[in-house]
Amino acid sequence: METLRHRAEQLPQGSYTTSLLQGGPTKIGGKILEEAAELIEAADEVGDEGRDHFVYEAGDLIYHTMVLLAWKGVDLSEVAEELARREGTSGLVEKASRSVLPPDSKKNE
Repeated sequence: METLRHRAEQLPQGSYTTSLLQGGPTKIGGKILEEAAELIEAADEVGDEGRDHFVYEAGDLIYHTMVLLAWKGVDLSEVAEELARREGTSGLVEKASRSVLPPDSKKNE
């Protein structure tokens, strides 16, 4: 995260990370969606090669997610704190506790 934070501040020329950061959520989000799909595909692959490919794709997904965090100015430690806050709480209970917007307050699509 420190390296990504530095890249977000300095935007060094010729850096792939810089090109992502300059593209904002649209570009970074597109890569996250792409990498998530590739990770899911790799999960079905068997054997050591399949496992290695899965690890590779997981790295890509995590990297691009971390770039979006850096773009937003959020540190990975903040995400870790949020996960720690949820520890011991059922995912179903946590989801049910979120406020839900009434149907008439949704934006027109």
